Amino acid sequence: MRILHTSDWHLGQHFMGKTRLDEHAAFLAWLVEQVHHHKVDAVLVAGDIFDTGTPPSYARELYHNFVVAMSRTGAGLVLLGGNHDSVAMLNESRELLDALRVRVIPGVQAEPEQQLITLVNRAGEPAALLCAIPFLRPRDLLESRAGDSADDKSRALQQAIAAHYQQLFERAQARRVALGGELPIIATGHLTTVGASRSDSVRDIYIGTLEAFPAGAFPPADYIALGHIHKPQKVGGCEHIRYSGAPLALSFDEAGQQKQVLLVELGTCGLQSVTPVPVPVFQPLGRVTGSLKALETALPEVASAGTAERPVWLEVTVTEDDYLSDLQPRVQALCDGLHVEVLMVRRGRRERGAALVAEQKETLSELTPQQVFERRLAVEELAQDDEAGLTELYAQVLASLEEPA
Repeated sequence: MRILHTSDWHLGQHFMGKTRLDEHAAFLAWLVEQVHHHKVDAVLVAGDIFDTGTPPSYARELYHNFVVAMSRTGAGLVLLGGNHDSVAMLNESRELLDALRVRVIPGVQAEPEQQLITLVNRAGEPAALLCAIPFLRPRDLLESRAGDSADDKSRALQQAIAAHYQQLFERAQARRVALGGELPIIATGHLTTVGASRSDSVRDIYIGTLEAFPAGAFPPADYIALGHIHKPQKVGGCEHIRYSGAPLALSFDEAGQQKQVLLVELGTCGLQSVTPVPVPVFQPLGRVTGSLKALETALPEVASAGTAERPVWLEVTVTEDDYLSDLQPRVQALCDGLHVEVLMVRRGRRERGAALVAEQKETLSELTPQQVFERRLAVEELAQDDEAGLTELYAQVLASLEEPA
């Protein structure tokens, strides 16, 4: 069985006001080419297909065109809902897409058996069993109880997630016995695990103190295909627990990061190999830091990666001269004639006497909602318990606002 593991497409995303339509279209066309080239049996998309629960019409069109293109390859396709995806929206075409050999699992299903999928190879033979687990919303797993502390909620949620995995894994084991006892078992997930390295574009998705799910709580599946973290990586050094990462850089701190999808080979003896397949750069991003004098040299070097048709999208951080009030036009003047488009100008840190003082002079566009809250909280003199309580309440409010219906 040959699987292609990908996640976190975020179709419909705008990057600092710039559309990603052309990039996403190029990536999806490239992905179909990889399915042909590597003779892939099935593609797993581990959540966050869309960037919001109400994606624009062009993003939905990309999605449906990809599904049609995939149906012509002969490979299977499994689409899992992420925390950015709307369960209701993905459900709209679920039964229709099932006729095209496409399985959509938007959220926790009423019957656990609906999340257990027998994957077949191109010859139509059963070749693997998939525990298809999307983003698990607390409301799908737990009943809210008055009086529970943050620790109680965190512990209950972790136990509920582990139980959901274990229940599906046991069903997969039973089906494997019924089918002859030799099929490998795959699981998916859309969550943060302990030790995973995050980027600025990744939000915490669980409330309370459950910041990450322990890798040891996963069942002993042959391969676990994860989404939500945008940097490709192994979990805890385990070869079989992987984040494929996002195919496009979704924030400036991901600039220069080699994006990839994962080609996974499985046999009757389990996992055979995992091979990263590098994703081409469809839109170059760059970050430059320095004084205005240093930027005179640095900017042309970064601009060499761009063209007139596809300029480098740039984040510029100015140090030493950060006290100037007209930084934006000064930086723009340095970029005249270069194949760059400045999307963000930041003020760096400068030295005052012997102490380094953060003179960031940030704007709201530079900060996440969580950072705004933390900065506001920092100016108040509060008892530790009060501060912790406010932080928990804010996390709950933020989670309810960001969570699609």
